[in-house]
Amino acid sequence: MGVKGWPPRFLTSTTPGDRARGDGDTVAEFVETFCRVTKQSFAAPAGELIVLRPWQKQLLSGLYARRVDGRLKHRTALIGMPRKSGKSALLSGMTLHHLIMGAPGSEVYAVAASRDQARIIFETSKQMLRLDPELSESCEIYRDVIENRFTKSTFKVLASEAPQLEGLSPSFVAFDELHAQPNRELFDVLSLASAARIDPMLVSITTAGVKVDSSGNESLCYTMYQYLQQVANKEVADDTFFGAWWQPKFEAVDFRDPKIWAQANPGINDLSDVEDFESAVRRTPENEFKTKRLNIWTSAKSAWLPDGKWDALGVDDVNVDGEEIVIGFDGSYSNDSTAVIGCTTGERKHLFVLGLWERPANRNEDWQVPITEVEHTIIEATKRFNVREVVCDPYRWARSIEVVSEAIGWGRVLEYPQSPQRMSPATQRFYDMTVGGDLSHDNHPSLSRHIGNATIKQDARGSRVAKESRYSSKKIDACVAAIMALDRACWQSPDEVSTEVGFFRV
Repeated sequence: MGVKGWPPRFLTSTTPGDRARGDGDTVAEFVETFCRVTKQSFAAPAGELIVLRPWQKQLLSGLYARRVDGRLKHRTALIGMPRKSGKSALLSGMTLHHLIMGAPGSEVYAVAASRDQARIIFETSKQMLRLDPELSESCEIYRDVIENRFTKSTFKVLASEAPQLEGLSPSFVAFDELHAQPNRELFDVLSLASAARIDPMLVSITTAGVKVDSSGNESLCYTMYQYLQQVANKEVADDTFFGAWWQPKFEAVDFRDPKIWAQANPGINDLSDVEDFESAVRRTPENEFKTKRLNIWTSAKSAWLPDGKWDALGVDDVNVDGEEIVIGFDGSYSNDSTAVIGCTTGERKHLFVLGLWERPANRNEDWQVPITEVEHTIIEATKRFNVREVVCDPYRWARSIEVVSEAIGWGRVLEYPQSPQRMSPATQRFYDMTVGGDLSHDNHPSLSRHIGNATIKQDARGSRVAKESRYSSKKIDACVAAIMALDRACWQSPDEVSTEVGFFRV
């Protein structure tokens, strides 16, 4: 009989004999006997013993296959599954099995792009130990280390600077969210450090991400994903590599189709709630939904807003004179563009262009933004509208901030540095309100062009708009100014500004 959710879209091969000789059943029995649910979830209440699904047992059976000579078949593994598929609990159970049942002196590591991410697996494993009296008696639990009292095996958290990790001898490495690694240095150090071990294993469990890393090169995880396909399709022979990757049968799919969700999510309606998918698909950017919920790789040059959504919100001849507004200002000095965008603060937000300056296509590189004209535009807008505040990125515009502040009154100009911590939620808010039809705009062609030029940048710090490349001539400054204006216009009271961490008035 078939197993729901199995096999995944791509799977490397193992023989029935390899699986029968292997440790998959032993690991599964350990998890179901000693490991408990640590957080209340759709799958099970907190405190209950974990019950592995049949597809998870099939996964363990292939992963822990053994050769005829008794050695583990695989040294490296890449497992790709969407969020809410129980990967943290499964990976934590595997690390504990290696800590408790592994050879004396084993070194077990939880690894990720950041220490906070790596601690998710580590803290989950800690909580599992504390919930089981027999396991907790066998271990000493410290903040960053768990030690097996009897075998002296250790479990630690690792992240960040790879050169500091030389000298380790890992027995088992649990690599969480490999797609977030900025480069392959940390991965290479750990994968090459286990030569002295009998049966070492490095297991990466991850969702998909973008195809390029921070250096602009093909990302480590995407490179391994392609290698997985080659091994699974028998283009490359590598018995030491195990791969299992869930995604739809075809990449060109309607991401809103529940049938597609089921193809990519082995635990849907079991470990994850289909109603959460129905909610998320309405408010999540298409590429974010595809990577996190369908496990499909995307390009960093992908469009941000769904086709037609922005144009459908255009309204001509809206009179906003005298209304309370927030002004968003994103400025450059020479080669880029500068935008001043207004946003009403009423129940339904309306975005409109107050000023936009771009270097003409036929002008040389010596063209510069008319700074005094920009300052004058902002100052004049405060006479026409009830301007609650002007928000701007201060980079290279400190003098203009002072000029405007002196003209309209100190305390009404808000510095808004475009950090990921600020721009990611602001970008999400703009997306949600656009897709939900909760705003309108003035149909200004340049604003629409800048919105259309914006792509979505996805990394460990969230999603935010960006140019399609650093050297692209396509401008997005009006889009950025609109995001800033809308974000601040959604605040209920200007009194709240001074209490917001990271914001300050000049």
